[in-house]
Amino acid sequence: MNPYLPRQAEVVSRTVESGDTFSLGLRLTDGEPYDFAPGQFNMLYLHGCGEVPISVVADDPDSDILTHTVRAVGRITRGLEQLQVGDRIGLRGPYGRGWPMTQAEGRDVVVVTGGLGCAPSVSIIHHILGHRGGYGHLSILQGVKHTDDLIWRAQYDAWAQLPDVDVLLAADVAEPGWHGHVGLVTALFDQLRLEPARTIAMLCGPEVMMRAAADGLHAIGLAEDRIYLSMERNMQCAVGHCGHCQLGGSFVCKDGPVFAWPEIRPLLGTRGY
Repeated sequence: MNPYLPRQAEVVSRTVESGDTFSLGLRLTDGEPYDFAPGQFNMLYLHGCGEVPISVVADDPDSDILTHTVRAVGRITRGLEQLQVGDRIGLRGPYGRGWPMTQAEGRDVVVVTGGLGCAPSVSIIHHILGHRGGYGHLSILQGVKHTDDLIWRAQYDAWAQLPDVDVLLAADVAEPGWHGHVGLVTALFDQLRLEPARTIAMLCGPEVMMRAAADGLHAIGLAEDRIYLSMERNMQCAVGHCGHCQLGGSFVCKDGPVFAWPEIRPLLGTRGY
């Protein structure tokens, strides 16, 4: 497929997740095959407005519906928020380097996310649960600023009931009745059932959180090259031509968005990067 031309996709479902967050289920209308790796993203094109990079949430080989969870924070995403079932948009992708699911085979997996960083990580969870015998223990840690920001509560509850899966939730500010941790998600590390020698970690969320999480996991024994981060930058072309998403000598759109911690550790926290 031409990487520069969007394909047509129809909105087949629309779900409000929170006050400013929604999910769109899209189905390509051209009948051509589509395949993606967990952690890759698509460019969603709103006709007459522009396009934005959005991670693919679902990983269901038996479904042709591509789910994208979006926070309405800008001109294009607010336009996407107005779409209804039956509307059509453009879709380019998938793009980028995804999560290291092959390297994780046979290992325990720790997934740490903050805010809407849970969206790019859901494909990890779906993939592991769909290939359960190929992976060890799964730990899911999610942190939010306020409990009102936590989406997919029913899904977290369902995952927590599965064998060999731990779900640990944290919120900086908690509403009455909150049963998770109050504070930073990194404070949950002491609850992990962690065997560092056989564990791989995958992080997504605000960069400050990911840096603290990577340092914290390394401090409790996890090797730096077993820690992976999904980065966000202003990706406009998705093919490494425009330069907007440059991170040091790499481009997040084609060399990432997933990077091993040693690749980008010197860049995080450095002004200008």
